[in-house]
Amino acid sequence: MNDHPTGMYPTGPSSAARFRRRAGDLAAGAAGAAVVNILLVAVMWVSEIADYVMPADFDAYGIRSWDPEGLPGILLAPFLHAGFGHLMANSLPLLVLGFLAALRGIGRFLAASLIIIVVSGLGVWFTSPPTYVTVGASGLVFGYFGFVLARGLFDRRALDIVIGIGVAVAYYSIIWGVLPGQVGISWQGHLFGLIGGIVAAWVLRRRRRALPAY
Repeated sequence: MNDHPTGMYPTGPSSAARFRRRAGDLAAGAAGAAVVNILLVAVMWVSEIADYVMPADFDAYGIRSWDPEGLPGILLAPFLHAGFGHLMANSLPLLVLGFLAALRGIGRFLAASLIIIVVSGLGVWFTSPPTYVTVGASGLVFGYFGFVLARGLFDRRALDIVIGIGVAVAYYSIIWGVLPGQVGISWQGHLFGLIGGIVAAWVLRRRRRALPAY
């Protein structure tokens, strides 16, 4: 079968149409990101209020290092905090970094959150002293920080690169939290949360279609 020229070329959507579509997608992503992160932090506040008013000690369900029965705490620890001061310190950076991490889609954000929680939690479980109980969302904070930074590098989208640079400038000082030295602070959770965020950015990176060879 032979190809015959028609004198016409297929035309795609105009630049203005593509811009409107991308702007709409970004606006929808921003709205979803805001809602899911507000709900996430709200669950943490409800949990802490319940822990305060009820006789049960919810913090006991955190990550108990080197105790097989403490492994379920890996999934629970991010929603538990050692008091309202601890929760308030995590809430704002969690909202900001979580929002930026969720801009590219809620499904991808939830998958990244699960990877961060598991990597951070296992790191804490293996490297903290035996019998220690660790709670708090700091692992998620550091994980979202690492995820937003690495996403720009792995996905190579201009907007993500700009967001990553902005986050690095605004939050660069938190990187010191991955170093041991502060009493009562789980540097292990910070370090492995950061690692988990980078791993999540790599696992969930945008796949490029291979160009056919002729």
